[in-house]
Amino acid sequence: MQGAASIAPSGDPARERLLGGVYAFTAYLMWGILPLYFLALAPTGPWELVAWRILLSLAFCVILLTVMRGWGRLARIMRQKRLLALTAFAGALIYVNWQIYILATLTGHVIETSLGYFINPIVTVLLGVLVLRERLRLTQWIALGLAALAVLVIVIGYGAFPWIALSLAGSFGIYGLVKKKLGPSVDAVSGLTLESLWLAPVATVLLIVVADTSGLTIGASGAGHAALLGLAGVITATPLLLFAAGSRRVPLTVMGMLQFVAPILQFVIGVWVLGESMSLERWIGFALVWVALVVLTVDSVVSARRARGGVADVADLT
Repeated sequence: MQGAASIAPSGDPARERLLGGVYAFTAYLMWGILPLYFLALAPTGPWELVAWRILLSLAFCVILLTVMRGWGRLARIMRQKRLLALTAFAGALIYVNWQIYILATLTGHVIETSLGYFINPIVTVLLGVLVLRERLRLTQWIALGLAALAVLVIVIGYGAFPWIALSLAGSFGIYGLVKKKLGPSVDAVSGLTLESLWLAPVATVLLIVVADTSGLTIGASGAGHAALLGLAGVITATPLLLFAAGSRRVPLTVMGMLQFVAPILQFVIGVWVLGESMSLERWIGFALVWVALVVLTVDSVVSARRARGGVADVADLT
């Protein structure tokens, strides 16, 4: 998300880059340990949890808009039909992402969620080709090929299609593309407010269905559980705002490397904290994805250096 107005940049470029790196790292750190938070909310199920996450995020954003005096900015966005349509689409995508992620986390598939976010940068490159008609360099094609081979190894060797990983990568990749289309026209708080607002009816229906079937857990499992669940809005919105503040201050290459913090932590939690199984085929599949990410990262760094060198050469000529 772009433009976290709550953390305004100062004038010192070096300090801004340092702060941006801290903001981005903190955002990815929070995303990385989210599985532990969701598991601590037992016996709250995935459907009720997502519903509260939506409604409490909306409540938190309303407070932020009031404190930051952002209601005028939100009103201007709401008068533009194109922006409203894009935020509605973004809301639908983030709902799919959240629901699949929490379902997977609460049913013992944290490792596969980490695979999804490892694959996400590769999906972003693929979307650039399919949607934005971008031309790929040879190294990017190699990375895509390695990722495809990794999925094939997991399907054949492990005997299961990694639909959780690919659904998470696909939904978040398209979500990022929509946010790019929105650009600076929609700031972070206004964007999350509108996305949550579009999803509020869905969340309400989910709570009604859960209440009518298994029963709601909020308030029924003690004060500590209720307080922890009540933080869902803050825990959802805070890393998004930190990410927005960080992405404005540091180069894309730095953001590209920092984004691996979250899936690495999820992988560690899945394997060594929760004890989920890792077959040989899974290790091979993950290894192929990691090699693909190394190729992509090196290519991104080299390309950025060449671009800066080209700009410097032009400046010298002028």
